[in-house]
Amino acid sequence: MSESLVIEAGTEAGTDAVIRASWFPAKNTAKSLLVIAHGYKGFKDWGMFPYIAEALCVDNHVVTFNFSHNGIGEDLTNFTELEKFARNTYSREQEDLDVLLTNLRARHEFRELPLFLLGHSRGAGSCFIYGLDHPGEISGVISWNGVTDLDLFTLPQKEEMRTKGRSYVQNARTGQQLPLDLVILEDMEQNRQRFAIVDRLKDSQLPAVLIQGTDDSKRLREGSALLTSVRPDIEWVQIQGGNHTFNTVHPFKGSSLPLDQAITETRRFIEWITN
Repeated sequence: MSESLVIEAGTEAGTDAVIRASWFPAKNTAKSLLVIAHGYKGFKDWGMFPYIAEALCVDNHVVTFNFSHNGIGEDLTNFTELEKFARNTYSREQEDLDVLLTNLRARHEFRELPLFLLGHSRGAGSCFIYGLDHPGEISGVISWNGVTDLDLFTLPQKEEMRTKGRSYVQNARTGQQLPLDLVILEDMEQNRQRFAIVDRLKDSQLPAVLIQGTDDSKRLREGSALLTSVRPDIEWVQIQGGNHTFNTVHPFKGSSLPLDQAITETRRFIEWITN
């Protein structure tokens, strides 16, 4: 069973921002605190995430959470906060991570434990940036089918942001048109060096592992190849036949061999770092 956490994340444009999280307490003596970050158009209760948390909380405290501007509000599975989604910059996600991790570190259960960040897709990019910005604080980053380039937007979307102030991306699951405001593009441009994951990791000792399906997108796999070329010490674990969500769907219909393999590799990395 998990415990719900609601953490204040400030006020923007007259609206309160909150981080909704779920804590899955370790069933045995905890080896670490593992925080799981969802990806683009994702959320903590999407498909596989509760299953992952349950599987990994055998010997780790696990926390899943929604970024404050991911578009998901009190209804934890539907996009009802579209104006927040429209302004969900990478800098905003870094602020969220800082607020969340500071809050968790203040709890006695977590204070002395090694801290790992697991990010799926875009979430992995945000985890890498946080780890690079806070050297020594993070024991390791675990990238699941993760991005190495934060620019996920098409040329037409970026042009529409510049000319009209807003573009849209479709949520394939719901059919909703989710808004993207110019502030997202401006944030990327103003923080180009800070968000250059591959360049920064080249000069960093941040421990990391890439866990990726062989059927993940070509673009993301090319990014992993580039990253491991500049950091050959980072292991690239390739899960045969695994797609971007390790062959799982939402609503969750059960695990898959690729997902269970990804969980096993995650556990192996944590044990390697902590032993």
